[in-house]
Amino acid sequence: MGQFSLPHLLILALILLIFFGPSRLPALGQSLGKAIKGFKDGLNEADDTPNNHPRLNENNDVVKQTTQKSEQKS
Repeated sequence: MGQFSLPHLLILALILLIFFGPSRLPALGQSLGKAIKGFKDGLNEADDTPNNHPRLNENNDVVKQTTQKSEQKS
């Protein structure tokens, strides 16, 4: 038990053909492909977003992130 061989894949294809029929198999494959593509896009999107971790200096001390606001006096 470990790897699928050609007879295993043929039996699986035959079972899928019996359950879903020849007309619904393309739609099933298309929806499965879209689901996999969406999953991969979601993983890539998660990698592209910046992390909100605190910044560290060379001594691995947390650096406070302060924003300087310019005050306008009227």
